[in-house]
Amino acid sequence: MSTVKLLFLFTFVSSLVLGFGDGNSGKYPVVVSTWPFVEAVRAAWRAVDAGFSAVDAVVEGCSACEDLRCDGTVGPGGSPDENGETTIDALIMNGVTMEVGAVAAMSYVKDGIRAARLVMEHTKHTLLVGEKASAFAIAMGLPGPSNLGSTESLEKWNKWKENGCQPNFWKNVVPLNGCGPYHPKSEKGFSEGGYSEANLMGVIEPRSSHFGLHSHDTISMAVIDKMGHIAVGTSTNGATFKIPGRVGDGPIAGSSSYADDEIGACGATGDGDIMMRFLPCYQVVESMRLGMEPKLAAKDAISRIARKFPDFIGAVVAVNKNGIHAGACHGWTFQYSVRTMEMDNVEVFTVLP
Repeated sequence: MSTVKLLFLFTFVSSLVLGFGDGNSGKYPVVVSTWPFVEAVRAAWRAVDAGFSAVDAVVEGCSACEDLRCDGTVGPGGSPDENGETTIDALIMNGVTMEVGAVAAMSYVKDGIRAARLVMEHTKHTLLVGEKASAFAIAMGLPGPSNLGSTESLEKWNKWKENGCQPNFWKNVVPLNGCGPYHPKSEKGFSEGGYSEANLMGVIEPRSSHFGLHSHDTISMAVIDKMGHIAVGTSTNGATFKIPGRVGDGPIAGSSSYADDEIGACGATGDGDIMMRFLPCYQVVESMRLGMEPKLAAKDAISRIARKFPDFIGAVVAVNKNGIHAGACHGWTFQYSVRTMEMDNVEVFTVLP
């Protein structure tokens, strides 16, 4: 056998022994999360570094954030709605099978991401909502029913009530500066057929000033495991003082997160009522499918929203199947957290608008 052939054989066998053959390129695992949710990323990293799947790691990471009540906007104990109640939205997506499980407006059960996984793995549905989602989760073994409120959320809600329930998410109603009950404004200003003059002229009503960093936050996490498989998950307790029954972008596949094993993944955070109209994470993944680098794909998705809603607040983080990551944002300074094989610890990246 020639020297060249022996060298090739030795290199091939060595690469398999060292973990650089099929199934592990040496770039994996990777964990990426919105915001400086460092402990959540560490929890996901411990799972994926130990050889667990991307789906397992996403559940561990998002669960850690729920338990820690990250920023008061993930898990129980924060973001009360108009009635003072806290509810949970969550989603998980397997980038290998393209299966999705999600829960929305779920009360009485604190484990949003675990409930979402139960939907994905034990039903042929994608999304369960409201108290029926709670009943499903409890029947499948999750703890509950329990009160998802806290002393902090109750105090926040009481102060909001004392301030005349301002700001809120109502529009074109009376009373303008009160706690309701609300009724539609008079027909004045509306044309035949029910369209307002403002809408016919293409005027977009400015978003409320109560959108901000700590009023409607989300953990959105993407994991690439040692086999190169990808999963994503999100968890949030939604917009503070939302109208009861509101579902944001958190449990909507393609909006808060999206994954395709062949391409990469995306996570989003921000004004979900606006962002879900554009499915920014689906857009990011599809842009990467067409050859865009993560940085350009993220910027493109955000710019599409900003052109229509120049005062919206939001961000996306993109990671391709090779582990290259980038973020883009509008209306605020965005941070996201990453752990890779090359890092000794979680690193936080800052993205300017």
